[in-house]
Amino acid sequence: MTTKKMATLIIHAPDYRVKDGAKSFEKVIADGIGEGYAIGQKYISKLPQGSKVVLLRKDREKKRAEGTLIRLVPTNRYTPQGIQRYDVHTKGLTVVPFKSERLNRFGVAII
Repeated sequence: MTTKKMATLIIHAPDYRVKDGAKSFEKVIADGIGEGYAIGQKYISKLPQGSKVVLLRKDREKKRAEGTLIRLVPTNRYTPQGIQRYDVHTKGLTVVPFKSERLNRFGVAII
């Protein structure tokens, strides 16, 4: 019997986006909600409740936090390419030593 390994969702909360109205790394940790991340439909089924979530800040002060996915909530927004944006609800985000991850152009990775 093989156990299926759950995917890890990695999202980016860069400091430079805060001036455009995005939430800071610290605010995402405080309330557990990352807003407006573009996640392709083929990945949604690979991210059940309880999946690991990694929150990164790769600019200025490099930081990393890890927690657990509660749910992905679709927004009414899409990328120009038609990819649905989701609010990522997490719990237990805890700052851990920084380790970089490769992200797509929307600041997301699924590993």
